[in-house]
Amino acid sequence: MPSTEILISAGEISGDTYAAQLALALVARTRAHLFGMGGERMREAGVELIANASEVTVSGVSEVLAKVPALRRTLTRIVGEAEKRRPRLAILTDFPGFHLRLARMLKSRGVPCVYFIAPQFWAWRPWRARLVKRRFKKALCIFPFEVDFYRKAGVDAEFIGHPLVDFVKPSMSCEQFLSKCGLDAARPVVALLPGSRHNELRHNLPELLASARQIAKQKPDAQFLVALAPGHTAEAQALSGEKTVCCVGGATYDAIASASVAVVASGTATVETALLGTPMVVVYRVAPVTSVVLRVLVTTPYFAMPNLIAGRRVVPELFQSQFNAERVADETICLLRDDEARRNQLSGLAEVRARLGPGGAIERAAEIIANML
Repeated sequence: MPSTEILISAGEISGDTYAAQLALALVARTRAHLFGMGGERMREAGVELIANASEVTVSGVSEVLAKVPALRRTLTRIVGEAEKRRPRLAILTDFPGFHLRLARMLKSRGVPCVYFIAPQFWAWRPWRARLVKRRFKKALCIFPFEVDFYRKAGVDAEFIGHPLVDFVKPSMSCEQFLSKCGLDAARPVVALLPGSRHNELRHNLPELLASARQIAKQKPDAQFLVALAPGHTAEAQALSGEKTVCCVGGATYDAIASASVAVVASGTATVETALLGTPMVVVYRVAPVTSVVLRVLVTTPYFAMPNLIAGRRVVPELFQSQFNAERVADETICLLRDDEARRNQLSGLAEVRARLGPGGAIERAAEIIANML
């Protein structure tokens, strides 16, 4: 077995993608053996998975409560492996509810931790930055303004840029993709992105389909694409009966790049949409209990990531009761018909893209971590 063991952990689809890329870059530099928690991307990158991220990935307060037993079992399993293998370092990727607890347990056992993709505590529960200071040796930030926030809390933080800058690109031209979907490139296309988690689909997809029907009434030439993340075959089958929409799986970047407007569930997909330069409307709906908690804890004036990055309202954001078919249709049609509104948003998205930093975030992160070893 290689002399250097590294524990690496990710708990969500985006984290699994970033951690997999980092694992490949680290192995190329250090020949280390990586083990930990993640998903299919990390497995394909050669990480030895001792826990699957699907066991613990949730969003929202009420959803977390149901997963508490699985969360505890997974924590115990990872810490037990760390005690046996004695890794030189633990790399924990975002997913703060789980990773802050894991870092505390690992630090007490002598394993130093690096926060790869530091959590967005500047947006909610900012006092938790103090926990990062106590439990992590270093935090790597993907947004430039995060560095000052974390350094003020005493965290050794560095800006690496956003990993998506290097990877968000369509695989084919707009005309090729729309032809493949049986759609007309001469007509407007609205992409609907309901989110990657099952509970997001449950909360968001019915309203998005209702909004598509509203848009079609006012703009009969509009065409609709529903972009689903891999692994949602049941939802794809259910959508096969929807005559007004074309459903695509595993082709999110092509769907966004080919769209005139995208209606996007809040999260990583909004950053991807900004990088692709497609005007968007951001929506989100969570369980009622979660909504009450978020209203108390969130400290920023916005929840859409492009608005947070720009520090102003660049894209429309519709949350909870505001997220309804009529409002979504109105905002979407405005971007389809109003040239000035469209130009203003495109200008704001260009500003957002510039703030995400240059390419090479993964390589910078790997170099920093390799030097720590």
